[in-house]
Amino acid sequence: MGQRFHYFFAVKLPDEAKQYLKRWVEINKLQFPFKRWVHYEDYHITLAFLGFAEKEQLDQAISRVEHVLIDFEPFELNFTELEVFGNKTSPRIFWAGVNESETLSMIQKKVYNQCKETGFKLDWKPFRPHITLARKWNGEQSFDENVLLPVTLDGESLTFQVKEIVLYETHLDKPPKYQEFHRFRLGEK
Repeated sequence: MGQRFHYFFAVKLPDEAKQYLKRWVEINKLQFPFKRWVHYEDYHITLAFLGFAEKEQLDQAISRVEHVLIDFEPFELNFTELEVFGNKTSPRIFWAGVNESETLSMIQKKVYNQCKETGFKLDWKPFRPHITLARKWNGEQSFDENVLLPVTLDGESLTFQVKEIVLYETHLDKPPKYQEFHRFRLGEK
């Protein structure tokens, strides 16, 4: 049997958004002693994590997702706050949020439902759109929630256009570790 990979559907961030977050991390990283920082090319917003998948089941999911995305046009998002998941004094995930978006919520629901109907066992937690920046707090002091400010550079937030949803394949042995397996361009019928 060959190598098996994890797969997940996600919003692909445009290069300008990845570069913006990369620059933010370069400027602020020393204030946030996390153990592992995400490679900027791996920044994304997960819609549905599939785990391991056989080719036939993946092909089915791709076909179904393609069908539900056909009517969606590109839409805008902007970075909002910084937040954490896990213990507030020693968080496991440090992330950047985006504004509430009805379009993003609708896309996530449709992708999630198509994956469930294809037979994938998916996470049941409510959708909380975010971009993971770092993992595992490694500071000598407890994490201070008061440092969680809006995501800005020079006082400016970034608005960007979402044009693609991607099915990523995970390669844990190399950075960046997420490789495009299939791409869906919004607004192309």
